[in-house]
Amino acid sequence: MDIIYEIRRRHSIQKQTVSAIAREMGLSRPTVRKHLNTIDEPRYVRVQPVAPKLGQFEVQLTQWLELEAKMPRPRRRTAHRLFEGLQELGYGGAYDSVQRFVKRWKAGHHGPKLTEAFVPLEFVPGDACQFDWSHEHVELGGVLQTIKVAHFRLAYSRQMFLVAYPRETQEMVLEAHNKAFAFFGGVPARLIYDNLKTVVDAVFIGKERKFNRRFLCLANHYLFEPVACTPASGWEKGQVENQVGNVREWLFTPLARFASFAALNDWLAQRCKELAQRSHPTQSQRTIAACFAEEQPLLRPVTAAFDGYVEDMMRVSSTCLVRVDRNRYSVPASAAGQAVSVRRTAEHVHVVADGELIAAHPRRYGRDQLICDPWHYLPVLEKKPGALRNGAPFVAWDLPQPIQLVRDRILKQPKGDRAFVELLMLAGEAGLDALTAACELALECGIVSAPIVMNELRRLIAPHLPAAAIAVPDGIALTMEPLANCQRYDYLLGSTNVH
Repeated sequence: MDIIYEIRRRHSIQKQTVSAIAREMGLSRPTVRKHLNTIDEPRYVRVQPVAPKLGQFEVQLTQWLELEAKMPRPRRRTAHRLFEGLQELGYGGAYDSVQRFVKRWKAGHHGPKLTEAFVPLEFVPGDACQFDWSHEHVELGGVLQTIKVAHFRLAYSRQMFLVAYPRETQEMVLEAHNKAFAFFGGVPARLIYDNLKTVVDAVFIGKERKFNRRFLCLANHYLFEPVACTPASGWEKGQVENQVGNVREWLFTPLARFASFAALNDWLAQRCKELAQRSHPTQSQRTIAACFAEEQPLLRPVTAAFDGYVEDMMRVSSTCLVRVDRNRYSVPASAAGQAVSVRRTAEHVHVVADGELIAAHPRRYGRDQLICDPWHYLPVLEKKPGALRNGAPFVAWDLPQPIQLVRDRILKQPKGDRAFVELLMLAGEAGLDALTAACELALECGIVSAPIVMNELRRLIAPHLPAAAIAVPDGIALTMEPLANCQRYDYLLGSTNVH
């Protein structure tokens, strides 16, 4: 604009000719004439970039984009993942070409994306940790599942921790915190959440919240301050929100495959340590691991893990079962019809009566499963031995092979049900190993019956008497020991012959 101003000033004020202006300013006469008629500020017209030349790979990339556009957003690949896929097919071009093509394709199909403005946040070491859930797709044991991943991120060091669960219920939240604090080696001063139902019971005006009572027990145990974000203001915990997308790209795309949740969680913990070797987002000269080493001593030490169970009062059914999350778990027959406390964690189900633990089961997920401990039903078998043949707890009872062989033979004998139940009752006191050994001894001798097995079992569990000499008082000791006279026997023999 300054050149235009100078040309018009010389021509209008100093009355210079077009040729003189062109000669003194080193411009062409057509340029001078054009600027003499210019009044508005000239605008730069951006030339549209040349479409990237991907060659034969453009068809493949287009097919991928069209296919993934129909998939849920979490399962779509980023431009970098698409670039890596093309490299596996032999693409040797630059990543920028793929990125521009993907951006242009998405703009044509989804429209331009508006950018939202945020306020940068800064945290001091040991101050805050952000928490969030994400839904991911994995293959566990050959079955495609949608799982829930708990995300933790220390706001200063950016150290993250991930743990996966089948659901995001409250017991999962409590156990995830236990595992996260054990991984970090301490507890931060504050934890920042969304308004999760497992954390917040009610949202009031401003920052006022009514936190869940069981969750407050967790916060009281570890002495951290829970902070709930403003509704629809995810930027208040933007680090973990961003982490969710990154982790999906880094760890769950393409589809992750594991045998079980335990194997998946071990791998996630290891990957969290490996990803900490990357550069820190704001302290580029240091790694995340180095910043975490600085922050870790400022975390509050963990003295004991929180007992993260969720408790419900239930009544035991007449079949000695309690229902937990659409599955049924057995309870000792002595508690039938009574009210008990059922405590569920992410991995176990515990049943408590009168302050005593009476049953413990590994937790199962799914629906309509029956989880029974056959020993819980022994008192019922004593009165109803016929239930041994078709009772659900005993049909699938995985007994040692010797006991199964003895059971099959005894059940074919008269009153075999009651006889085998008596063996089980005795084994309830002696242990299954002792019954197994007794059955092996009975099978070795070739005669299998309940009395023989019971005799062998009693011999195995009978206490051994000490081989100690009997102490004799001095007052009754013999001064002269009698001599044996065998002639008396000869006399008796002789008298017998006489008769």
